[in-house]
Amino acid sequence: MVEQWQYTRPSLYEKQEAAIFDEARISVIEAGTKSGKTVGCMAWITEIAWLGKRGWNYWWVAPYYAQAAIAYRRMKDGLPPQIYKANDNDMTLKLTNGTTIWFKSGDKPDTLYGEDVYGCVVDEASRLRQESWWAVRSTLTATRGPLRIIGNVKGKLNWAFKLAKRAQDWVRRWEEGGRKGKKLYAYHVITCWDAVAAGVLDQEEIEDAREDLPEAVFQELYEAKATETGSNPFGHEHIKECILPYTPSGTPVVWGWDLARKRDWTVGIGLDEFGQVVGFERFKRSWPSTIDTILEVTGTTPALVDSTGVGDAILGQLQRDGGRNYEGLVFTSRSKQQLMEGLAVAIQNHGVYFTNGVLVDELDSFEYEHNRTGTLYSAPEGMHDDCVCALALARQILVTTEIGDAEVW
Repeated sequence: MVEQWQYTRPSLYEKQEAAIFDEARISVIEAGTKSGKTVGCMAWITEIAWLGKRGWNYWWVAPYYAQAAIAYRRMKDGLPPQIYKANDNDMTLKLTNGTTIWFKSGDKPDTLYGEDVYGCVVDEASRLRQESWWAVRSTLTATRGPLRIIGNVKGKLNWAFKLAKRAQDWVRRWEEGGRKGKKLYAYHVITCWDAVAAGVLDQEEIEDAREDLPEAVFQELYEAKATETGSNPFGHEHIKECILPYTPSGTPVVWGWDLARKRDWTVGIGLDEFGQVVGFERFKRSWPSTIDTILEVTGTTPALVDSTGVGDAILGQLQRDGGRNYEGLVFTSRSKQQLMEGLAVAIQNHGVYFTNGVLVDELDSFEYEHNRTGTLYSAPEGMHDDCVCALALARQILVTTEIGDAEVW
């Protein structure tokens, strides 16, 4: 006797269901964080796999293994255990009808070629390598399998943004031409405000996030709006507005020191009470010479020092030879996120000022990348962010010691 199961689709709000269960073969969905795109696609891929035939494969592809593993665990926990057999090593769920859902990483594109796939979800598409997208697309050619492409917006230079605009244009032309039949493409946008209206997210929490995050970050992560700044958290126009046409004079009231890593620079930035950069040091020296220079330049001025790794020993020496005016901050993904978001808010509110030079170059090239654990801030590969870190440290101690101009901050 063939087993029969009764399936009820999870409750999805209107815009969420319309985007994910669109009749089009390929639905490109630009969505705000926590707006329900992932859980909706979990329901979608389960449904199409149940309608498949024995031996058919379905994929969930994420940029990295850890992200694919999150979706795998959520699917495994969400489905009744009697309808699938899980393989944790391969991250597969084999359903009782003989179809298999695979959860794959896109970090090695060559491993994605060769298979025939009958349906696929591309998760966090704006962070997936373009070569991996090419591989995924090739696996659906023979089967003409349906595809859902989901993710946050991340600038305008990645393949996912360009495909979204292509899908949007295709839909416009299809509608204007009065064409009928099954659509190839669909394009949808789901924002945090849609999720708030549906009762999925709390409005107060979203408003708090808007206050806490840089403007560009909030727009992309929550409102699914690609910003002209791309992946720059400060905003190029905001940076320009903070550039002084003259070199300010004065004595620093605080210093921020970012210590060298391998081929990096040690950078010190001094701010006056108005947030103007009035002290700047950038050099590569031995640790003993570095300590001597920091002590000489800083004197008794309050200073916040990068105390990550070997920096902890450097900080200890500075405190022994200098005094209690030296504080330390260990860079973790979380502490750096908070530090850079504080700097971004200061730049956007004209809370810091600087002159053209290497600092501005680093600010312009600085990037952020959002993942499921938070937002990562760093310089592009092969470039430096020592000046940015030193400025952020100086800004932080200026705020926490209450030396700065209250109206500025």
